Amino acid sequence: MADTKPYVGRFAPSPTGPLHLGSLYTALASFLDARARHGFWLLRIDDIDTPRNVPGAIDSIVETLDAYGLHWDGPVYYESQHLADYEQALVRLQQEGLVYPCICSRKMLAELASVGVSHDIYPGLCRNRAVIPSSQPYALRIRSDERDIVFEDKLQGLIRQNLGAEHGDFILKRKEGIVSYQLACVIDDYLQGITHVVRGFDLVDSTPKQIFLQQLLGLPATSYLHVPVVIDSHGYKLSKQTLAEAVTLRSTNVVMFKLLQLLQQKPPVRLEQASCSELLDWAVRNWDPVPLIKTHAIQPEIN
Repeated sequence: MADTKPYVGRFAPSPTGPLHLGSLYTALASFLDARARHGFWLLRIDDIDTPRNVPGAIDSIVETLDAYGLHWDGPVYYESQHLADYEQALVRLQQEGLVYPCICSRKMLAELASVGVSHDIYPGLCRNRAVIPSSQPYALRIRSDERDIVFEDKLQGLIRQNLGAEHGDFILKRKEGIVSYQLACVIDDYLQGITHVVRGFDLVDSTPKQIFLQQLLGLPATSYLHVPVVIDSHGYKLSKQTLAEAVTLRSTNVVMFKLLQLLQQKPPVRLEQASCSELLDWAVRNWDPVPLIKTHAIQPEIN
């Protein structure tokens, strides 16, 4: 029997600053994939990492998406309004003995790395700790296992990772009380009914962790498509950390044409002066991610 479940996609920016070319590129890919399949496209604001939030960033993100014609369905979803949902998931995992407190600091783990202990995979120092001092802050880690997580990425192909060997016991809640991206994303996708995740290749290593959490919580699986990230002339991903410029709200059609070229959609020259609306109509009708297969990064041409 054919799957009649409607396509539901999303764009989930963090309000750490305005959208830059790379983030708008990912938003456009997600939008086109949803609209080309007559699906829903939702907007989620990942705002629980409060120390990184920038005042005015949410309004800027919304204004930019609107200026480029990337209109979402339904109300905006804010992570900060779902803290109780994350806590409920944590309690369930704790009750099943799948989560444990960890008092290790980054400094301590860095010192271990200096004497040859891997810094990438948590060495399990607190895994079997009997008592945690009540006055000492702690993070919460998930107990990983040696299962292989396998998924078929719609662009990157078959991906297989051993959870224990490649990810270890990762953090679900930080010492300062902030829920991790991995857990929040899984719960958000479930609550929003997300069926298809389109995001940047830089997040492909998050996917096995999120699939693992879906499995532990008995949540439905989602489809994944990781588009190449946009990099600068030095090979670094465009980001706020690399001081990527905010995308302009002027000449939006010129930027849209450039974005479609970056997505390897080959918009016809006759549309070079078309409006954003006309460009999006063409792009939805002709959306084809196949030219991006097995591509991890892409660099804009310098005019």
